[in-house]
Amino acid sequence: MEKGNLEGAKIYAQNAIRKKTEQLNYLRLSSRLDAVVSRLDTQAKMNMVNKNMAGIVKTLEKTLNSQNLEQVSQVMDQFEKQFENLDVQSEFVEKAMSNQANLSTPEDQVHELMQQVADEHNLEVAMDMPGAGSSLPAQQQAVTEDGDLGRRLAELRGK
Repeated sequence: MEKGNLEGAKIYAQNAIRKKTEQLNYLRLSSRLDAVVSRLDTQAKMNMVNKNMAGIVKTLEKTLNSQNLEQVSQVMDQFEKQFENLDVQSEFVEKAMSNQANLSTPEDQVHELMQQVADEHNLEVAMDMPGAGSSLPAQQQAVTEDGDLGRRLAELRGK
């Protein structure tokens, strides 16, 4: 642009925007694939649990038909053990899903980082980010507020 090559600058800007869009699309795709992998893992574990439960139910049914109390007791113990394993696996899956959800950074931290970068480069971005603070550092805001309060107090005393 400094040398008057506006057409070249325009092409460069278009390429930069296209590449940034590609990067964001790949990032979205990566996130979606991670979610699919997590769901497939959960489904595989649940299928294993269902298979184990079906086997226990069949064994329990056979045992109840034979009326052997000792065998019924053993099968019930096995059922309780499998049920406890199911609870542990369910808890593990829930934690894994929760951890996956927590991998996405909280919105306020994203805005805070963007605001910090904007402050470092003297950029104004507060209007573009809902919930973000002013682009003024906290000390400057406090001084401005104190100055406004002092001015208002002086006006009130003058009246």
